[in-house]
Amino acid sequence: MMTGLFISELERTFKRKKTAAVLAVYAGLLAFIWFFFQRGGISFFDADHDVKIDSLNSAPLLLRDLSFAITFIVIPMFVADSFNGEYTSGALRMVLIRPHHRVKLFFVKWAIQCLLVFLILCITWLVGTCLGRMVMPHVNETTFLGGQTLGTVGALLYSLKFYGICFCIFIAVISIGSILSVLMPNSILSYVATIGALIGSVYVSDKLSFFFSVTDSVFHELSRPNSEFLVTLLFPILLISLIINLFVWKKKEWVG
Repeated sequence: MMTGLFISELERTFKRKKTAAVLAVYAGLLAFIWFFFQRGGISFFDADHDVKIDSLNSAPLLLRDLSFAITFIVIPMFVADSFNGEYTSGALRMVLIRPHHRVKLFFVKWAIQCLLVFLILCITWLVGTCLGRMVMPHVNETTFLGGQTLGTVGALLYSLKFYGICFCIFIAVISIGSILSVLMPNSILSYVATIGALIGSVYVSDKLSFFFSVTDSVFHELSRPNSEFLVTLLFPILLISLIINLFVWKKKEWVG
């Protein structure tokens, strides 16, 4: 039954016009950014550190230019449409009249959102890595923020770790957005509330600035030799948000 529920949610997700529209916009933005990316030849680790783009560092730097769109456009729209749009349109009621456990349905919807972002990151990484090797200046080693000079294998591992941490942050954004989408009365307010929460996190604590500037924060974390960012901050936030999600999801009157 879990597999059938997953396939059903996947079909509903890709049948939505908003899903196709957002993916098309992202694809266009990816092509647009890459065009100016390779013509300019210069990018940034953060506002204070610029860097020449080369064949080894192009993938992380490409994501830096696209992470804002993923955080503030792609994820909030996907999550609001999945967790709120189906409720307000009545589609979710048709799903819940069947004997599906609410917790299973939540995790299926949450997993689909994570899968969408994972696919987007995979495509971005492939474009940045492959086109970087073909188009950008070829080098045998490159230097990242903090003075880390890495060869081909080291730069590849750095890139994968960079994308992996960004993915964990995006999962946390999905989890926070899903809470707000369940609580808000319509999709527009869900979208606005999610963006407001991400921006507002900067004013709550400087440690939460990674929600606003994802890749800049990851570059800084990777420049520290013994960073415990994932264990001490990101994973606890993810766990707490999932617990809140389950509580709200079970208490919400979906079919009333």
